[in-house]
Amino acid sequence: KNQSSSTSGFILLGLSSNPHLQKPLFAIFLTMYLVTLVGNMLIILAIRSDSRLHTPMYFFLSNLSFMDICFTTVIVPKMLANLLSETKGISYVGCLAQMYFFMALANTDSYLLASMAIDRLVAICNPLHYDVAMRPHRCLLMLLGSCTISHLHALFRVLLMSHLSFCASHVIKHFFCDTQPVLKLSCSDTSSSQIVVMTETLAVIVTPFLCILFSYLRIIVTVLRIPSAAGKWKAFSTCGSHLTIVTLFYGSVIYVYFRPLSMYSVVKDRVATVMYTVVTPMLNPFIYSLRNKDMKRGLRKLRDRIHS
Repeated sequence: KNQSSSTSGFILLGLSSNPHLQKPLFAIFLTMYLVTLVGNMLIILAIRSDSRLHTPMYFFLSNLSFMDICFTTVIVPKMLANLLSETKGISYVGCLAQMYFFMALANTDSYLLASMAIDRLVAICNPLHYDVAMRPHRCLLMLLGSCTISHLHALFRVLLMSHLSFCASHVIKHFFCDTQPVLKLSCSDTSSSQIVVMTETLAVIVTPFLCILFSYLRIIVTVLRIPSAAGKWKAFSTCGSHLTIVTLFYGSVIYVYFRPLSMYSVVKDRVATVMYTVVTPMLNPFIYSLRNKDMKRGLRKLRDRIHS
């Protein structure tokens, strides 16, 4: 009885149980998903096709776009299928697999954002040593380190969840298999699991956030020393897009994950989760291209290649 979830699986309640909202929600999220795929793919192709964009910042940006494509693909297609389905089910193994890839890719996103903050720190605070400090092999090591730490974190979390028993309701009040909603269903004593989850999440998620915070504090101190207003604006303008994405991503992540299970709110949690699982990956290409002259030039060059 305790392990019935391993055979029957779970039911994902989704964004809304109102039958009249299923098709409109399907249309909205399908559109957002397609925009995410096309936008991030264009960013990747533009960076690859323009040799002037072969720099550390755009190396990290292209990988961030790739992670965003994978990240949303782990969540959105299953959500879309369930919006048109009567059963809305997901198998026990499928739930753990979705949880694993979701956490691995989300954490890789956060470490890539930290890597981009370090890149801006070196470019603004130590420009003469930028080419040495951000050599290609070092950027590659930062990328591999981000992926390794994130996948180990995800593996640990899934192994922890796999030891829980589920003997009551199997209805997950969410649109995908996330830690807090699944913990809510367990009939095991989850107090120790909650402590481990909070502590480990704190270590893994806060580390890149503190790295970003420290980098921007150093950048602000350095920029304030620039005598001319034009020089200050030029330095800050290179960080605007990155800061916008960091605010959107970490704002919703901190709200969702840094609360006790007793403060868990289904509706508020769904809205905040949609922000960083669907909205932020969709907005990334627009934020990085609309105010970025280099990206605009790269996209025009890609368009010209396609036309020719």
